[in-house]
Amino acid sequence: ISLFSFLVFLRYQIYYGYPLQTYLEYPIIIAQDVILLLYILRFNGNMKQALFYAVIFCGGWYMLTLHKWIIYIAMNLCTFISAASKLVQLWCLWQIRDPGQVSALTWSMSAYTCAS
Repeated sequence: ISLFSFLVFLRYQIYYGYPLQTYLEYPIIIAQDVILLLYILRFNGNMKQALFYAVIFCGGWYMLTLHKWIIYIAMNLCTFISAASKLVQLWCLWQIRDPGQVSALTWSMSAYTCAS
């Protein structure tokens, strides 16, 4: 879910011609999320869905700049979407009822993402 907000931020900054130094972390974060998504799909045996996600990714990338108001609305929704993704993570942990099921690497990645 948070991948959407990263895409919107990146597209917004490219669309308005910001210098590369101001948004360099977004392509790196997006690449990390895409690699993680591919690993999850691979290990769950759902690699056929990767094409669906690639089409959504490319279509969303193009549609964000069809009209100026679309990217403005998307930017305004990014904070809500990022918060919603954290709530979904907490909900999943609540259903598991055991935060020990989540590895230390996952906790540290989540803490790093929240801090950045």
